[in-house]
Amino acid sequence: MDPAEKPAECPARGKCPVFLAMSSGTVRYSPSGLGPALEGNLGEQPWDTASQPHPDEGHLPPLEAVPVPWKSVGPCKSHRESLGGLPETPTGEEAQGEEGPAATQLDVSRLRSSSMEIREKGSEFLKEELHKAQKELKLKDEECERLSKVREQLEQELEELTASLFEEAHKMVREANMKQAASEKQLKEARGKVDTTLFAEFQAWRESPTLDKTSPFLARVYREDVGPCLDFTMQELSALVRAAVEDNTLTIEPVASQTLPAVKVAAVNCGRTNTCALSGLACACRHRIRLGDSESHYYISPSSRARITAVCNFFTYIRYIQQGLVRQDAEPMFWEITRLRKEMSLAKLGFFPHEA
Repeated sequence: MDPAEKPAECPARGKCPVFLAMSSGTVRYSPSGLGPALEGNLGEQPWDTASQPHPDEGHLPPLEAVPVPWKSVGPCKSHRESLGGLPETPTGEEAQGEEGPAATQLDVSRLRSSSMEIREKGSEFLKEELHKAQKELKLKDEECERLSKVREQLEQELEELTASLFEEAHKMVREANMKQAASEKQLKEARGKVDTTLFAEFQAWRESPTLDKTSPFLARVYREDVGPCLDFTMQELSALVRAAVEDNTLTIEPVASQTLPAVKVAAVNCGRTNTCALSGLACACRHRIRLGDSESHYYISPSSRARITAVCNFFTYIRYIQQGLVRQDAEPMFWEITRLRKEMSLAKLGFFPHEA
């Protein structure tokens, strides 16, 4: 504001009771409820009480149109009486001020009611969520308990199975140890009974295996087992059979049930199925032999067949050793040869399995 300008004057300075009250100090004016424009115009400016109202200036709107909150700071009774005993009638602002606390109390009660309602709804929601959480937790506890029982059952079954497997394994190991001990015992007993000279001869032959009868090992076997086992009554045919066995050219065939044609070879009637061509004994001949590529057949008895078969088995095994097909230690080989020699001895004595 320009300092040269004259301060604004109240348009009703001589009649307005508010003006009179303010000028006397009874009422303090506080334009806090006015808008920004009015506050700018009605700032703390001094009112000129000696000036006359100018209705044409129009700086401020009529006082009745502007709701101005003001506060009484204690009216002076003597001043009101000096003003001519004006009646104390409540103005619009006073009535509005009296209605304000009631409205405020109503608003507060509404806010309290709304707050209580929100709290109740929130409490109900939290209770529902808590109930759901407790229910889910209970279900999870039940599931955990069930899984725990299943785990305990599986652990128990696993322990039982493990114990059973260990027991079975110990049983198998114990049985294997017992069998091994028995085998070792039998081996020791057998070593104390077989001939050490023969075993030494076999080891020497095994270093360079051959079918030459000049080796000490084969010479002994020929002399003690092969020769006596193939020594039949018919000497000429026996020599042919021995040669065929050594050359691995002898064939043994079963005889059919029907009668076969007779064939004469070396003045021996070998076509009869009731006479053995090797022993000359009358018996049922169910097998026949063929030597090499010859078309002649010789009917033989079961005893002659068993003796020839035992010798053939021995020669087959030593041929396997010569060809390197038997991959064993010396002792198992020696015991197998001993078993084959035993079969030749039994067949020579007439012990053989009877055919049906």
